[in-house]
Amino acid sequence: MPKQTASIRWNQTDLSIETGNWAKQAHGAVVYRHGDLVLLATVCADKEAREGQDFFPLTVDYREKSYSVGKIPGGYIKRESRPGEHETLISRLIDRPLRPLFPEGYFCEVQLLVTVLSADPTKAIEGHAITAASAALSASDIPILGPVAGVVVGRKDGQFVVDPDLTVIEEGELELIVAGTKDAVMMIEGAANEVSAEYFIEAIDFAHQKIKEKLVLQEQLIAKLNLTKREVQLRKPDEELRASVKEFALEKLRVANRASVKQSRSEAIDAVNKEAIEFVRQKLANDSSRDLEASIKEIKGYLHELEYIVVRDLIFSEGIRADGRKTDEIRDISTEVDVLPSVHGSAVFTRGQTQSLGVVTLGTGDDYQRVEYLSGEHQKHFMLHYNFPPFSTGEIKRIGSPGRREIGHGNLAERALKAVVPSKDNFPYVIRVVSEVLESNGSSSMATVCSGSMAMMTAGVPIKGQVAGIAMGLIMGDNDKYVILSDIAGLEDHFGDMDFKVAGTENGITAFQLDIKVAGLSVEILRNALAQADRGRLHILSKMNAGIKDPRPSVPENAPLVLTIQISPDRIGELIGPGGKVIRSIIE
Repeated sequence: MPKQTASIRWNQTDLSIETGNWAKQAHGAVVYRHGDLVLLATVCADKEAREGQDFFPLTVDYREKSYSVGKIPGGYIKRESRPGEHETLISRLIDRPLRPLFPEGYFCEVQLLVTVLSADPTKAIEGHAITAASAALSASDIPILGPVAGVVVGRKDGQFVVDPDLTVIEEGELELIVAGTKDAVMMIEGAANEVSAEYFIEAIDFAHQKIKEKLVLQEQLIAKLNLTKREVQLRKPDEELRASVKEFALEKLRVANRASVKQSRSEAIDAVNKEAIEFVRQKLANDSSRDLEASIKEIKGYLHELEYIVVRDLIFSEGIRADGRKTDEIRDISTEVDVLPSVHGSAVFTRGQTQSLGVVTLGTGDDYQRVEYLSGEHQKHFMLHYNFPPFSTGEIKRIGSPGRREIGHGNLAERALKAVVPSKDNFPYVIRVVSEVLESNGSSSMATVCSGSMAMMTAGVPIKGQVAGIAMGLIMGDNDKYVILSDIAGLEDHFGDMDFKVAGTENGITAFQLDIKVAGLSVEILRNALAQADRGRLHILSKMNAGIKDPRPSVPENAPLVLTIQISPDRIGELIGPGGKVIRSIIE
């Protein structure tokens, strides 16, 4: 492939992508440049799916090199090793808008790598990383409905700004990361300082306009390359066998999915699936033209598709959800506080069959977490950790270090609560919140927000207000018709088209995350979803306030005692003492 370059002006600086010069053996590779920022994005994909593959194996890996800012890695090894939490979160940001755009039934393994070779540590990088990843796919013959671009939006002097300096994000009221195509929004992530739904929609609309401008870069490259995407051999289903199974199982699955309790519903569906598999065995027993085991594997997948049809049809055509709720109805909520006697703060939040135990620990200034970014070392005085043990869904799995999902859910809940946490000057404690998910049937990250907020109040943390979270769902129909669902359960998350998590106080939104399974959403759908989410959030807050409404007046007796004493500048010398004698004796 000959070298090709495309460029535009972006924030008064040239933004360019180049292909055909570096990493030429990759199936797609671009060098992405903006000022001092240089990213290398590469993609490779298998020509054929592995035998028996029944899902899309996409791997996205974002890495930051220490040399990109003229540093040598810390620690004993002195080289980059496992990705840090920050890199994992950006990997997820890249994955989420791209995954829905691959063809349905495309099961070839794809590996997408984005590497920071040179960095401007003062600039937000997430939007550029998403755009570079999409550009690598645009420079390849790998099939995808695209392209996609990403932007970061902040607020400065009353105006929205795109891909701003990090100081704008850190000191402002908004951090919004949006990815999308020229027609629709694909992904949203971020945090805010109690902003209104209309403010949020204005920010998304601004972001999408900027995405369209940024997409011109990839459109230029695509036109220059004029690539033909590879032919994909999608699996051809056995339509005759599927028709027989549909006739046998569809109504039975419709009955099974009306069970309101998750465990009962799962047992009923399993029973129908077993009956259907036995039906297939008997039907094909004397049919030598078909591979019996291959047919059974196909039908197992098809039964899942039938359940998808049933769940969506019940919601869309009859307004019936699996647990019997209305589309805007919240599951039953209960709360408990002070459930653990020896901890500093604790609360249990239960919503339907989702339950989170929130535990708060208060530490001294020495307990802060050191975090290394390209911009330098930062200190975290507030942290939230989310744990999702296998028993929460009645399963047996290997227990290890937190995975990408746990890191992502914990980060979202941390952002939601950070907006109400007092400054270090007003509350000189390090705060650690841990969420132990005890049960899960949808929206455990939002239950984490609720339990964490209540637990901080029991620990005497003077937060500005109670924070609640809700997950909104969506069922898309024909002719642009759709149904928005409040407080989605796991089944609705799995079979629905959207998972839109929104957290906030009674005054406004503090965090948000949008994932979709369709090729984009309109601003109108997002506006209606936010309006419905606002009503749901206020309902949840009323239930939480019934358990505990205000922070306790003081920290518990078993918490560390932290005193802050203001010393007049002209007496600093007395504090230090001759040769530092006094200050050393205090420290020791």
